[in-house]
Amino acid sequence: MIISCCYIYALLVNIWTTDKVYSQVTIDGVVGGSVLLPCASNTHEHNLQDIDVLWRHNASMNVFTILKGKGSVEHQEPKYRNKTEFFPDKFLKGIFSIQLNKLIHTDAGEYECYILHSGEYVKVWLLINGR
Repeated sequence: MIISCCYIYALLVNIWTTDKVYSQVTIDGVVGGSVLLPCASNTHEHNLQDIDVLWRHNASMNVFTILKGKGSVEHQEPKYRNKTEFFPDKFLKGIFSIQLNKLIHTDAGEYECYILHSGEYVKVWLLINGR
């Protein structure tokens, strides 16, 4: 547990010192539907052991984490459990998009995908429309 907490702290320090925003996207979703939140790296060489990616909602909620090239829900906010899908077969291609399912109004807001191994991040604005 201590190692995990220290590792997450080191990842967060790396986030705060990065300044490479390379993409900002607005996505529309509907209540009850699904939406793909895009995230891709401009770097073309990826080693699975080096891939660390953090998805956050409104700068604080942990939506999903990729550590050492593997999806992890260990520190995921409870509201995102059984709601997120990821695509590990795309990681070596530099694609770290996630899908949010069963959308509700409180899912709206800013999502950030921090690609730690390359120092990049993507901002995605999600707008939710009612049915």
